[in-house]
Amino acid sequence: MKKVLVDKGVVFGDGGLVFIAGPCVIESRAMALDLARRLSSLARKLGVGYVFKASFDKANRTSVDAFRGPGIDKGLEILAEIRAKFDVPVLTDVHEPWQCAPVAEVCDVLQIPAFLARQTDLVLAAGRTGAVVNVKKGQFMAPEDMAQVVRKIESTGNRRITLCERGSSFGYRNLVVDMRSLLVMRELGYPVVMDATHSVQRPGGLGTGSGGDGKYAPALARAAVATGVDAVFMETHVNPKVAKSDAANAIRLAEVESLWKTLLKVHECVCEARGKK
Repeated sequence: MKKVLVDKGVVFGDGGLVFIAGPCVIESRAMALDLARRLSSLARKLGVGYVFKASFDKANRTSVDAFRGPGIDKGLEILAEIRAKFDVPVLTDVHEPWQCAPVAEVCDVLQIPAFLARQTDLVLAAGRTGAVVNVKKGQFMAPEDMAQVVRKIESTGNRRITLCERGSSFGYRNLVVDMRSLLVMRELGYPVVMDATHSVQRPGGLGTGSGGDGKYAPALARAAVATGVDAVFMETHVNPKVAKSDAANAIRLAEVESLWKTLLKVHECVCEARGKK
């Protein structure tokens, strides 16, 4: 298993459990900074690796009328402020090849959205930046298919790769998670991330937007940590009901500390079991 150094002392694949958390989209500067402050403070309190996540543009929205975010210029300005002010690595999505270079100047982790995991030009552009590239497995892909995505990034000379599970399409407007996929992707030699909140999404389930079953996200997170994943990704919001994106799936901020503590206990059990073998 390769270790992937992010920054600010955060490492994927070193035996610890890293948390990636933040709002689905930057709704405002004040909102993003407030969440970053609270989540980074919690991470320091618990002594865990933490990466702040927020998107400057949600390009894969269901409706043309949906809120997309502040855009790349304002969004990167906010992410840079968060990175400097709270001394945490930051992660954001990239949707087009031209975005990769400017985003990598600010962000530690470039995330390839699941819908775009097979977009070769985008994957190569992200790899060429030298930043950590977190690739979400497409809902339409088998975990074995991620081997070819890895090869694309490796062809740029970049070995700073993490692979992310976020569920597979099961009929219309439904996702399921096959926990075997976490193990299959780990066999590719890179750290694996479990996206607990998007895995309970119901794409397009509201007609003009995506629905979901957020109440099941903690259970999926626990199950994934029990398999030995290296990180857990979860979108968080102070009040998910009013979130401008993925309101049905986000974890309420007030519940995050309890969930993180539970996941850390599960992780400790897994490490102890491995040590006894």
